[in-house]
Parts: sequence; structure tokens; C-alpha cells
Amino acid sequence: MSNKIELKTITYQGTQPGPKLLITGGVHGDEFEPMSAIRSLAKRIHKEELTGTVTLVPVVNEEAFLRCSRTASDGLDLARTCPGNADGSITERVAHELSSLIQAVDYYIDLHTGGTTMSIYPLAGYMLDTDLKVRETQHNMARAFNLPLVWGTDPNLDGRSLSVARDANIPAIYVEYHGAAVCDPAGVDALVEGCLNVMVRLKMIGRPEAVSQILYDVQETRSDSGFFQRSHLSPCDGYFETDQVIGNFIDQGEPIGFVVDPLGNTRIDIPAETTGLINCLRTFPSVRKNDCLGYIVETGKNPHE
Repeated sequence: MSNKIELKTITYQGTQPGPKLLITGGVHGDEFEPMSAIRSLAKRIHKEELTGTVTLVPVVNEEAFLRCSRTASDGLDLARTCPGNADGSITERVAHELSSLIQAVDYYIDLHTGGTTMSIYPLAGYMLDTDLKVRETQHNMARAFNLPLVWGTDPNLDGRSLSVARDANIPAIYVEYHGAAVCDPAGVDALVEGCLNVMVRLKMIGRPEAVSQILYDVQETRSDSGFFQRSHLSPCDGYFETDQVIGNFIDQGEPIGFVVDPLGNTRIDIPAETTGLINCLRTFPSVRKNDCLGYIVETGKNPHE
């Protein structure tokens, strides 16, 4: 029996030749808005009005989704496993097939959320590619998606869908929108509209460009920028509490929250590592040592004050 993974795709071939665009959701099995958004997007695309080709993958990591889990049964994070291995474990094989899809297109959009444990401020992100033409195209795609934060980050993070695109010189963006174990209808709508906005920018469909909703356009050049899992780590197992919310501005040293033991006898404040915008915050109170509790985009003081 073959171990080959075949991702379930929806493909629209337009009546006119043009760009090939890939849009994926469900790289993590607990991120629901992208799955719903891509199913909705499929109903909004009409091949007779389309220039080029659009391939949609609502649920990349299907085993993880069916396990009600972020990861599949091998426990590997698909977003750290690309480009994968055709003869490897389930996640390695999915990563290999995803990478093959990415390498076959001209542009790529990867939709995400904070999953069941985190909430993330709506953003369109991209790698600060050393190829300036690719970087400019990615920046334009991220701005076209039209979420409040446009965020350029470290281009040297490997194992990701975007690192596969980077290595193939394919302009790519990723999107984050809330999470916290729900499927927010507003998030679904924003993801659908964002994908259509990018298709307008790529001249794949015709409709008026949207009025800009962008509040922040930030490029963080430091190493590991954009790597949530290395930011504001819990110092111990415990219970995380916070009165902060995503979108707040915070000063360096001000607590983003605190961790307590189950009886509440020991409290450890978690100081903000920098001054800026809280764009990621843990919403699931139970934490283990070294779990990410939040991320702050280095904007400095609130530019809108």
C-alpha cells in the first residue's frame, strides 16, 4: 500500500492565462477560521471571470484536524517540518506534498490563527527576503490583504511553508486572525475578503480595491522576529492570567500577565520584553514551562497617541 499523501484541493482554471495562486488553511489542525474561509472563498470564485489559476486547500493537515489537535499523530509541527520527506512520518509526508504544491505556483497565501491556545491580532506577514523584488511583491500582497498590521520579519526561519516559497523565489505571505478555539465569523469574512483583495492586486479578478484598513506597517529586522514560540516563555508550569488584550500597547517591563501555581501561593509576573503592540497573547490558562505567553511587535510607543 502506498504511503503517498494526496491533499484535498479545489482548483479553478480561468478563461484567460495568468498567475498561478495557491491558498492554504489548516496547516495546524486547530485553526478553524482559515478552513471555513477557504470553503467560502471557493463559492466566490467564478472561472469565467478569472485570469490565471487558483488552487485552494481548506485543510492541509487533515489528520491533525480529525484528531482535534494542532499536530498529527507523530506530534510534529507541520510549520516546522517543511519541505518534508515523501517516505517519512505522516507530518513529513504532508509537508512534502504541501511543498510540492508551493513550488508549482507563482504566488502563495497561507492562512492561520492562534489555534486553541492563543489569540493573534489580525495581520498579514511576510519574510524580509534578501531578493528585493520578491520582498517588494510580498509587501504589496500583505498590504493588499488589508488587515490592521502588515509585518515583515526574519527571512531565515526554516521549516515553514514560507521558507519553501523563499527558497523557490515565490512571493508568499501568511495571515493570522484571532483563534482562541473559536471560529469567528468576522475573521472568516476578513480572510475571504483579504484573499480576493490580493487576487485584485495580482490582476486575477476585477473589482474595486478596498479602502485601506492598515494601521501599522512594521519591519522587524532582528533575528527570530516573528517566531512566537521563542517569546515571553512561561518560567514554570502553572496558570496564566492577564488583563491585557491583543492590540494593546505596552511598555517594556510592564507585565503582560502572570503565572501562578494551582493554589495561587506563588505568583511570577511576566514582564514585556520590549515596548510595542501586543499582537499575540495566550488565552488558554493552563501552561507548561517554556510555553509562549505572548508576543510584542517592536513598534515603540503607540504611533496613534
